[in-house]
Amino acid sequence: MGFCGGVLIILSYALIVVTLPLSLCLCIKVVAEYERAVIFRLGRILEGGAKGPGLFFIVPCMDIIRKVDLRTVTFDVPPQEVLTKDSVTVAVDAVVYYRIYNPVIAVTNVEDADRSTRLLAATTLRNVLGTKNLSEILSERESISNMMQASAQEFKDVRLPVQLQRAMAAEAEAAREARAKVIAAEGEQKASRALKEAADVINESPFALQLRYLQTLNTISAEKNSTIIFPLPLEILSNFMHRPP
Repeated sequence: MGFCGGVLIILSYALIVVTLPLSLCLCIKVVAEYERAVIFRLGRILEGGAKGPGLFFIVPCMDIIRKVDLRTVTFDVPPQEVLTKDSVTVAVDAVVYYRIYNPVIAVTNVEDADRSTRLLAATTLRNVLGTKNLSEILSERESISNMMQASAQEFKDVRLPVQLQRAMAAEAEAAREARAKVIAAEGEQKASRALKEAADVINESPFALQLRYLQTLNTISAEKNSTIIFPLPLEILSNFMHRPP
């Protein structure tokens, strides 16, 4: 502190002794368990680093105290307009949590640690999502959140423009209809193969068709008693169809 600093310190201690015990109200400070106090004496940090928790002694008019909260701080990142890798604009917000581990560095190296963290979170969110496609953002939110956990940041919500939502809904509906048609076609194909196999089995036995006919009558009579079906062989109709005029 130099000669002048030493003189000021000696005069301050002398003033404290003269004004005892009233000076104790200004000299004794208390910080909570979750706080630390960084003390600047004549512009220099005192040896030993941050003080606390509990009681500590300062020199009035010579010391400046900066309290630092060591608890985990959580805040919401305002919605950010992000341009994805496939040139789609989406609004994304996030939740950020951080904790100060070194109070001295947080006070001396950064002007405002809280404000700097908020700006860094918004910038990191835009930079990371700018390298992802829209489909990756919507389907791989957990992996992207794990990627950003190094900066203590996680996804909270992704909002899409209304027109894009309608376009994506139409695309999803068209994809579902296409899959439904494919499934229906596969079902028809399997049903036709089963019918062909059943026809081959019936064709092998002359009485199988009659048994099937009786079974069909039994099924119909259980539901509609007034309906009776008489099968007509196609051979009889073919004789009439091919008869010359």
